[in-house]
Order: sequence, then structure tokens, then C-alpha cells
Amino acid sequence: MAKKPNYSVRFVAGQPVERIEPSPPLSERKDTLPIGMPLYTEGTLKIAVWNIYKQQRLNWRNMLETLSTDTHLLLLQEAQTTPELVRFAGIHHLIADQVPALAFQQHPAGVMTLSSSHPIYCCPLREKEPFLRLPKSALITVYPLITGDHLMVINVHAINFSFGVDVYQRQLSNLSVHIMNHKGPVILAGDFNAWSRPRVNVLKRFARALRLKEVIFDNDWRTKAFGKPLDYIFYRGLSLNKAEVLITDASDHHPLIATFY
Repeated sequence: MAKKPNYSVRFVAGQPVERIEPSPPLSERKDTLPIGMPLYTEGTLKIAVWNIYKQQRLNWRNMLETLSTDTHLLLLQEAQTTPELVRFAGIHHLIADQVPALAFQQHPAGVMTLSSSHPIYCCPLREKEPFLRLPKSALITVYPLITGDHLMVINVHAINFSFGVDVYQRQLSNLSVHIMNHKGPVILAGDFNAWSRPRVNVLKRFARALRLKEVIFDNDWRTKAFGKPLDYIFYRGLSLNKAEVLITDASDHHPLIATFY
């Protein structure tokens, strides 16, 4: 069976949909990154992370409106590119980059990163579930900061069904070459499907090896499976200001919010 092409799709209001091919890791690029508008210019950086459950619950739009308030980055998993979601991005002047991973009804679903400024680097990644053969996706984007640094953002929807942790570990390892050689700040976040002790161990070891700190929630209402949280935020080169989990029935996951400075 031929391997499906790997690419991402960019939605910008008033412009044609753009298909973006995978990029080599930054350390392998021979050209310099383009100059772009800073993601944020002062104060704090606010991000929201949410598995939106393919927008299958009636009130997903209301929660997305709440999450987008004063937010610079929205990291969605299972985001389905319905006209309403694309319209939401346009109304809020957000650039939406999505990895079409799963064919669902008329519109593909996958990770989607919505940002208040254009990324200057974009690399989609896909990994197939061993049994269901359904792909899970990750998206690496890079944004310029007013300081001259570049912020790397990795939006992840991890493999769910597998015997052992080999495929799970491989999906994370494919990210490490990108993170390892990046000299600026990093945010790694998403639905990691870390529902077993071995998966948690793999994830925590991966984060430690890359010197990523875990965001700890005082009131930890994160969605759990078998007693273990599924969603995480890790970071490096930033200072955490505050973090919270919002309780909602707009998806089968509760969204995470973190503010950095």
C-alpha cells in the first residue's frame, strides 16, 4: 500500500488555502529563516491546548471563543476543518495550520495550531496507529519573538492503541531531533494519550532528556484515562506565570490554559 503524502494546510482569511510540504529540521536547513512579525510584543504569552473532539458537541464554539480571548496560540487536537471552524479562525484574525490526518465525514481532522502571527517554519509529522491504521499527527511551527529569539511550538496528538510503547516512543523520538537543536524557547503540548504507567514513563523521560519542564496545575481537572492525565504542556526557555484547567462538556477533554513571560 502506498504511503499517504505528509503535508499541512494553512488557512488565512481572504487567501487561498495553502498546502505546505514537510521541512527538514532547522539544523539541516541551508537557508535562513524568513523575518516575520513577532508572535507577541510585550507582557505575557498565553496558550490554550484542547482536544476539540472533531467539534461533535454542540457548544464547542462557545468554549473556543472563551479560549481565544487574549490568546496568542491555540493548540487543537482532533480539529476538523469544517467551514465553521475555518470561519472562526478568519473572524479572529488567526492563522490556522492543520495536519490532515484522519478522514472524518467530509472534512479531515488532525492537529491544528492557530496563531496570532504567521509561523516562519512549519513541519507536519504523522504516525499510524499500529492496529487501527489511523494516523495521528504532530505539527511543529516556529514564530519570531520581539527579543530576536524564535519560539518553537509542537502540537501533538499521540498514538493511542498499541501493545507496548515502541510506536509511542518512536513518535516522540521523531520530534526530538527538532527540539534538541533548537536554541530558542520551546512549547510542547497536546493530547499525549499517556494512559498507562509505561507511557507516562516514556513521556517524562523524553521531556527530561530535552530539558523540558512540565506545567503543573494546582487544581488538576485534566481529563484522565485509567487515572492518568491525557493532556500535557511542557516548556523550555520561558517562565510560567499561571496555568489552569477549564471544566467543560464541549468535548471529551477539558482544555488547558497556560500563561508565560
